[in-house]
Amino acid sequence: MKRKIIKIDEELCNGCGICVDACHEGAIRMIDGKAKLVSESYCDGLGDCLPECPTGAITMEEREAEAYDEEAVNAHIAATEKAPEPLACGCPGTHSKAISREHSGNVRYEPSSEALESELTQWPVQIKLVPVNAPYFNGAKLLIAADCTAYAYADIHRKFIKGRVTIIGCPKLDMLDYTDKLTHIIKNNNIKSVTVLRMEVPCCGGIVQGTKTALMNSGKYLPWNVVTVTTDGNLIEA
Repeated sequence: MKRKIIKIDEELCNGCGICVDACHEGAIRMIDGKAKLVSESYCDGLGDCLPECPTGAITMEEREAEAYDEEAVNAHIAATEKAPEPLACGCPGTHSKAISREHSGNVRYEPSSEALESELTQWPVQIKLVPVNAPYFNGAKLLIAADCTAYAYADIHRKFIKGRVTIIGCPKLDMLDYTDKLTHIIKNNNIKSVTVLRMEVPCCGGIVQGTKTALMNSGKYLPWNVVTVTTDGNLIEA
């Protein structure tokens, strides 16, 4: 099948091994001092390793390759002792954990004068669905958010959505590259700034990389920043 998959230039590779840690599917290994793709079926094509490579030795190409095999990844990770047991998928974002919250016990879910209001000012919000030339993009401060951030961070409307045009996506589940669409949005509209809101899980790196590439492809120099939401609902600002 024809799909996107990484390509490693061994001449540019300096053998630092950072990409090995960045690839949570175990698709990359250091062999004879160079990074190598050990199996096409282990590479999910999301490119978490791309922004980590200091020499630019890793790129993405579209070619005939074996299909991504999640079961093979699970077995591979378990066999190399990267996880105590096979995971639902290779991505650490699927690790289960309970989050303990302490509440006063007297919280009532009733309407009140202090009820929160939505700060969303446009529709649709999915990157796949939003029109690239929608009039609300003119003069907009753009928020590009990973889907899960809205559930993990309690004050997302007042902290991030307020005053911004919001578009959302999930590079892991959508299984597509947002770069072209984001490039068109940024290039063809008077965007004032870009904020990327991502989860701390590695698969969210795809939304950051797509935005970074889109900004470069647009030829515009815009202020932009990345804020990370942890799985227990805290913020890490870059």
